[in-house]
Amino acid sequence: MFVSDLHGDDAKYHLLFSIIEKERPDGVFFGGDLLPKGFGAVKNSGKFLDDIIFGGIERTKQITGDDTRFFVIMGNDDPRSYEKRFLDADRDGLIEYIHNRTVPFGGLLVKGYSYVSPTPFLLKDWERYDVSRFVDPGCVSPEEGFRTAPVPEDEVRYSMISDDLEELAGSDPPEKSIFLFHSPPYGSDLDRIAGGRMLDHAPLDEHVGSIAIQRHIKDKQPLLTLHGHIHESPRLTGNWMERTGKTYSLSAAHDGPELSLVRFNTKDLSTTSRDLISI
Repeated sequence: MFVSDLHGDDAKYHLLFSIIEKERPDGVFFGGDLLPKGFGAVKNSGKFLDDIIFGGIERTKQITGDDTRFFVIMGNDDPRSYEKRFLDADRDGLIEYIHNRTVPFGGLLVKGYSYVSPTPFLLKDWERYDVSRFVDPGCVSPEEGFRTAPVPEDEVRYSMISDDLEELAGSDPPEKSIFLFHSPPYGSDLDRIAGGRMLDHAPLDEHVGSIAIQRHIKDKQPLLTLHGHIHESPRLTGNWMERTGKTYSLSAAHDGPELSLVRFNTKDLSTTSRDLISI
């Protein structure tokens, strides 16, 4: 199962865990933007994280045992100041926190990556330059805005998603790799925002995903990539899944009140489905 962008909606979490307890999937993938959204959430998400997310996983695992694994990354709306809690939960065996890590899974390799290319938003914990230090019009540089966790200045200024992905992929066979991204690939049916935005009378790009992720998919052809971040894209394009060569790319993002739940079988990805489940 794959979910993303739940943004602290406790009703969606409760529904999700009840479904997991009934269906007992081998793996559940959380694609980031998990915590409550907004400036106040930076200070107040600890209780939600412990009670709703970690508490829900712990209660679910009491029913499913070790049959279900929970793969987790954070997203650009999740304050990095809470990353230590995810790392602690990983150390305790509750979840597998996989940002910038590779873990085995049923003969495959799962790789996680949280960073997105620059956005118009001010929280920059999980933003990084994409393939160059260019920033799209209307967006705010990773060197501006604010962060909830310290990062070396050189890392902020010079690190790029493209370099990170080369290192994360390494020499592992792409046909056995699942990438859990927060960002979708640029120019796809998964990264479209509403048109009509203007800056100084010039139209802005309606595609806001990562060029580095797009190139990685085209060049490396991993088995499967999972994405979120752009809530309205499936509604605007009519697609939450697309195929690039041999690679299936899925989005669990959704801009409605329902829980968006993607189910997939790695042995036959053509059977993948998405359900919008009313709370």
